[in-house]
Amino acid sequence: MTNTEAETPAIEVRNPGTGDLVGTVPDQTADEVAAAVRELRLFQPEWEAIGADGRKEWLMKLQDWIIDNTEQLADVLQSETSKPRADALIDPAFATDLIGFYARRAGKFLADDHPSPHSPLARVKRLTTVYSPYPVVGVITPWNFPLAMPALDVIPALAAGAAVVLKPSEVTPLSALELARGWAEIGAPPVFAVVTGGGATGAAVVENADYIQFTGSTATGKKIAAACVERLVPYSLELGGKDPAIVLADADLDRAAHGVAFGGMFNSGQVCISVERVYVEAPVYDEFVAKLTDAVANLRQGLDGRESKHDVGGLANEAQVAIVQRHIEEAVAAGARVATGGQRTGQGTLFQPTVLLDVDHSMSCIREETFGPTLPVVRVADEAEAIRLANDSQYGLSASVWTADKARGERVARQLNAGAVNINDVFANLFNFALPMGGWKQSGIGARWGGAAGVRKYCRQKAITTPLLPTTQKELTWFPYQMPKLMVALGAMRAAGARGRRRFDLATVRKIQGGDK
Repeated sequence: MTNTEAETPAIEVRNPGTGDLVGTVPDQTADEVAAAVRELRLFQPEWEAIGADGRKEWLMKLQDWIIDNTEQLADVLQSETSKPRADALIDPAFATDLIGFYARRAGKFLADDHPSPHSPLARVKRLTTVYSPYPVVGVITPWNFPLAMPALDVIPALAAGAAVVLKPSEVTPLSALELARGWAEIGAPPVFAVVTGGGATGAAVVENADYIQFTGSTATGKKIAAACVERLVPYSLELGGKDPAIVLADADLDRAAHGVAFGGMFNSGQVCISVERVYVEAPVYDEFVAKLTDAVANLRQGLDGRESKHDVGGLANEAQVAIVQRHIEEAVAAGARVATGGQRTGQGTLFQPTVLLDVDHSMSCIREETFGPTLPVVRVADEAEAIRLANDSQYGLSASVWTADKARGERVARQLNAGAVNINDVFANLFNFALPMGGWKQSGIGARWGGAAGVRKYCRQKAITTPLLPTTQKELTWFPYQMPKLMVALGAMRAAGARGRRRFDLATVRKIQGGDK
């Protein structure tokens, strides 16, 4: 151990379901982060130079490593999150799928573009758009998906040709370190580094990287945005969500109940696009509530080993438990009632999956992001009221609409203020990398994925013009100005771009140049 390592304070990582200590990581200083970024900068040019096909080979080797080490990765992930085994297996599978998408397509996505000129006058040039990666991309991720969340952004950034410094949440840093271990074990170029620590470590990433991708709370996202603006570096933020589900009277209520239950309780509700509000048309409200309550009440909750026995595990930490408890207690005090759940189980941070009824928009369980296993349900008179209430939020990340009429579903979807809407499904957009993943309003700025945009976001665009015809000594518009020649050029521009008689109004052209000469 070096002196620096010996002096660096350690952060304890504990299993929230048991309280057991499962690891320690260093709380790295700003100087250590700066040194890591300087090291990445040394190797990034060579990484960029090997091209998309060269990077593809390394990314596919990483994919092989993730597949071969899935059980170990799931073990580590469970140890720091208390997720059910099934949930823990999703992270490496998701990373595998994402690598395959971007590694195989990055070459096409990053190829030079040659757009068509906007007018005949511009056809004397060959137009080229070049995509050059930011040298070092800083990625800061939350604790809810310790392996998948880093993969979401590390993989396309590496595919773009950037080096990446990843700062995972101090609550769940172990899975990110496993990803770095895999990158090292396959012998890949040293263009990916993980730094661990708290808020000061994250601030140092923002201070040193050339592009910042942050996923987390809206409050922290605003601070990061301000810091990036001060440095004039670009950023993308995926922030909070309070995602509504609208259940219309013609919906398949069994599918809707199971879908909303899954959307609200997956990962104990700790998903940025969790269903956190449910609006149900009055004619089917009672029937839907009965089905939803039954689906939620029958979820199996507990702590898994390698054998899958449970559907829902624990919350990430006591702070998250406190938010869930407060939202439920405040709702009940204001007149809401608990249809099922509503309490801690008595084991670690496990909190019962909860359905809340008789809620309204004055309650914190509707206004604030909960990020926990609660489903507040609101009765609405009709589709119009459902849309109005769904849009009555500071957030706009995702939503779902449940209806037997697909055309009606699309009509409603287009009226919702959200970055993604799934019809008769939840989370479907998350697994379709050709679509953008981003939020409106206080839910963020920018987006993940969206096909080519998902890798190009980590690139600077460069415009190049190349002459297609032999060039003259001087262009008509160069110094010294000669009005007759200049008017020829300006007249040609007007003829190419204007409409009607204004295209060929020679009298006006003569007037502009000061009359006939």
